[in-house]
Amino acid sequence: MLPALIVVFLLLACVGYLVGVYNGLVRVRAAVKLSWSNIDVLLAQRHDELPKLVEVCKQYMQYEGTTLERVMRARAALDAARTAGNVGGVASAERELRSGLNGLYAVAENYPQLKASEPFRHLQERISSLETAIADRREVYNDAVNTNNVRIAALPDVLVARLGDFPEAQLLHLQADAKSDVNLKAAFSA
Repeated sequence: MLPALIVVFLLLACVGYLVGVYNGLVRVRAAVKLSWSNIDVLLAQRHDELPKLVEVCKQYMQYEGTTLERVMRARAALDAARTAGNVGGVASAERELRSGLNGLYAVAENYPQLKASEPFRHLQERISSLETAIADRREVYNDAVNTNNVRIAALPDVLVARLGDFPEAQLLHLQADAKSDVNLKAAFSA
């Protein structure tokens, strides 16, 4: 009788432990999804602000159509990658969008009336604050991804992760040139 109780107790302890591991993996997977959702909200907000910025710029910039089109193409590519949940595509489109915005801001230097306009200044500040928030949220997202990926690769969690649906998550990396300082000489010649 006592050995049977010990076996039952050990089985219950093992099942409880596996349930705890599974629940822990569910929590880290949910943290990755939540972190991505937070980035997605900010990307959507910036997505909504960009046409307003382009429209304000169009009123002043008659001969800068390619600069404005570049920003809008990058915006569309970013939205497509964001909607698809393509983390790598978001990183690539972010690089293009930042480059386009840097070019737009550099060209705006040639239009003092544009720089002085309240709508332009407001939109520029709004987009800059959204970009800062995106960078902050990207850090939180990458921390969640790292925690997830370490958990699903380490013993004993890897055994439970392989039995369940716990894929490796992708870090959100920006290209090396997106992390470097802006080349103002190149931006002004755009």
